[in-house]
Amino acid sequence: MSQSIRVWDIVVRFGHWMLAALFLTAYFTEGEPAWLHTSAGYGVLIVIAFRILWGFIGPEHARFRNFVYPLADVRAYLQGLLARQPKHYLGHNPAGGLMILLLLAALTGTAGSGMAYFAAEKGRGPVAAAAALMRGEPLRDDGRYTKVGSKHFWHETHEILANAALALVLVHIAGVVVASALHRENLVRAMVTGRKQQP
Repeated sequence: MSQSIRVWDIVVRFGHWMLAALFLTAYFTEGEPAWLHTSAGYGVLIVIAFRILWGFIGPEHARFRNFVYPLADVRAYLQGLLARQPKHYLGHNPAGGLMILLLLAALTGTAGSGMAYFAAEKGRGPVAAAAALMRGEPLRDDGRYTKVGSKHFWHETHEILANAALALVLVHIAGVVVASALHRENLVRAMVTGRKQQP
């Protein structure tokens, strides 16, 4: 019988589920109520910033160097998956590592474009404040500044990136289901308990 060992620490696991909850909250509220949608978007950026930092200073399996593989390794893993004989990895497999990078990029772009849209539509938020500082406009107590950027452009960009992020989430879930079945391990449970079977 294979031995179960601790792989993912509490920061990785909590961050994973928190990011999922915040993104889904932001996605399905679609701006109504605005405070919830906006708060969830800011939360996404906070979790991502901390996850990136943790990718450099966290324990072994949390670090980028442990799960970011060359594209040749990703291709080889996916070929093994199609042949129903994928190589087993203790931490994230190469496809999972690539998915993490894609999700971090898509979610950062989604939240960032949301802040830019907020600045263009309302003249509020960090982007509006930064633009005001660059223009030499004084900081205001009410947090409202001159509207910046194209409202239409940032709205469309925000929607496209949000839908792309959702598509990546669905591919991620499908990958977890397939990998769990082929490796005969429950990857969802592993992301809750932090424990996996040694390969």
